[in-house]
Amino acid sequence: MANWLFLIPLAPLAAAVINFLFGRWYIRDRAHWLAILGVATAFAVSVAVFAQVAGDGEAVSQHLFTWIPAGDFQIPVTLTVDQLTAVMLLVVTGVGLLVHIYSVGYMHGDPGFYRFFAYLPLFVFSMLMLVLANNYLLLFFFWEAVGLCSFLLIGFWYRRRSAAQAAKKAFVVNRIGDFGFGLGVMLIFVNLGTLEYAGVFERVASLPQGTVTIIALLLFTGAIGKSAQIPLFVWLPDAMEGPTPVSALIHAATMVTAGIFMVARSWPIFAASPDAMLVVAIIGAATAFVAATIGLTQYDIKKVIAYSTVSQLGYMAFALGVGAWAAAIFHLMTHAFFKGLLFLGAGSVIHAMHDEQDMRHMGGLKKYMPVTYWTFLIGSAANAGILPFAGFWSKDEIIVGAWVGGRPIIAIVGLIAALFTSLYMFRVVFLTFHGEERFDRRHVKPHESPAVMTIPLLILAVGAMLAGFVGFPPENGAFHHFLEPVFSGHGAEAHHVSTATTLTFGAISTAIALAGLGLAYAAYIRGSLNPATIAERFGPLYQLAYRRWYFDEIYETLIVHPLYRLSVWLWRVVDVQIIDGTVNGVAALVSFTAQRWRRVQTGLVANYALAIALGTVIIVGVYLIVGSNLFQ
Repeated sequence: MANWLFLIPLAPLAAAVINFLFGRWYIRDRAHWLAILGVATAFAVSVAVFAQVAGDGEAVSQHLFTWIPAGDFQIPVTLTVDQLTAVMLLVVTGVGLLVHIYSVGYMHGDPGFYRFFAYLPLFVFSMLMLVLANNYLLLFFFWEAVGLCSFLLIGFWYRRRSAAQAAKKAFVVNRIGDFGFGLGVMLIFVNLGTLEYAGVFERVASLPQGTVTIIALLLFTGAIGKSAQIPLFVWLPDAMEGPTPVSALIHAATMVTAGIFMVARSWPIFAASPDAMLVVAIIGAATAFVAATIGLTQYDIKKVIAYSTVSQLGYMAFALGVGAWAAAIFHLMTHAFFKGLLFLGAGSVIHAMHDEQDMRHMGGLKKYMPVTYWTFLIGSAANAGILPFAGFWSKDEIIVGAWVGGRPIIAIVGLIAALFTSLYMFRVVFLTFHGEERFDRRHVKPHESPAVMTIPLLILAVGAMLAGFVGFPPENGAFHHFLEPVFSGHGAEAHHVSTATTLTFGAISTAIALAGLGLAYAAYIRGSLNPATIAERFGPLYQLAYRRWYFDEIYETLIVHPLYRLSVWLWRVVDVQIIDGTVNGVAALVSFTAQRWRRVQTGLVANYALAIALGTVIIVGVYLIVGSNLFQ
């Protein structure tokens, strides 16, 4: 299959280019056929490559061309698929294909239909090249391409001011992380003389500890932006301004998984720096906790799921920070199923509710949308970590990994976040699908979505139910054995978890998830708990979570407003007064001088003769004073 690797990124790229060039005038509302065909081709080849890698246990690669041949600086464009990349290929193309199919129904009738189906496969192409790269520069190039595609898709409805602002916010916030990532890549080359993964990982042990730590932290800065970790997670909830299928693609298979993948790919660098690992673990745990608390208080159905994504990304990050590499990728894979399912389910609800996203205006939708309800319930159970759904296996393994990895506080934070996760997910289920109907039945007629939207929901629901079993038994499942060749060597030490520890944490995780479900049931179905009273009792804490820990306000106060005032000062003082004043002053001086000299041009010969005579007298006078000894 090595000779056919190029088809994986080429197929969606070709679909995107053709839709860009001919979509507006010729293809129009048929643009989805090319996009789906392109991503389906990529998925089919990815499955074949996965089977070969799983069978042989060896990575496959295909060299396409040398991008930058400059002396010792060689950047090959070589596609490489090892076990880690093989998993990512299936996630990106599999979820991407379902999102494409779902989008046919969701985006039907949109004036930008062809444009949407040009951006979407371009996004998939960029992510595929990112995971297929065999060196940091190629990864960084498509890291930026993924950011560009997310900007285009978040701001897809660019005439809507909020969408344009959200796209700009995502772009700017990610540039902060990308700046650090770029510095890390440069530092790698300066110290090691190569950017190819194999060469970097072989030589990283020769570097001083401080240098390795700086490189790892700079790389992780990029992941903080791309994978929405504290303090750069603020762009992700606002990214809900894009069409819902875009949210599903960003949250489940592309953008936000790039940072987790990059850190996992760079694990020998991180493993060589315990300090960097500790930072990754702390930021990941803090992200999981903070985002979970925010999710408890929001009413926008998409934003609750978005904060859930941030929280789950926090789990993945602290799994990486405690050295549970396989568990992090395991959770990335299971998360792709249930988060894609939840977003597409939310899209189905929004589609039926005529773009209503506030759960306070929903309720009682279960009987109108049975397929959406049951699939959404499965996704919620998986996200909440309820046994035996997919999220239980991977999340529990991460918490156990933190415990046995010597980070008990982080494990406890993970358990608390798990309680909040179960509570807010079933809060969404009960507020949306159960209870009294709170929407205006005169104008809103809820109905089930068409088959083109519900079939992807059913497929993802199967994954959300069963995908976790590839990691069974915990720490020793088929998924872990498959990834062993990637996460071995370079001094790595595997965590040894006793059966008693596994069972104990499994019981605790299950009890916590059920406790969250019970609290949500008591509050939103039975009414034995009053959410308003609880919110009032926890006043400041509730406001802290409701206002999203004031991150946006802090950024506005400390960064945006000072930069705005600095920009205004630079405009008014430096630009207008100094630069424009200098240029305009010189022009005015020349004009003034020219106006005065213009009067010399009288057209009278007598005046010219007088001027010549006076000039001659002056020249002779100067000569006599300076060049002769007459006055000496």
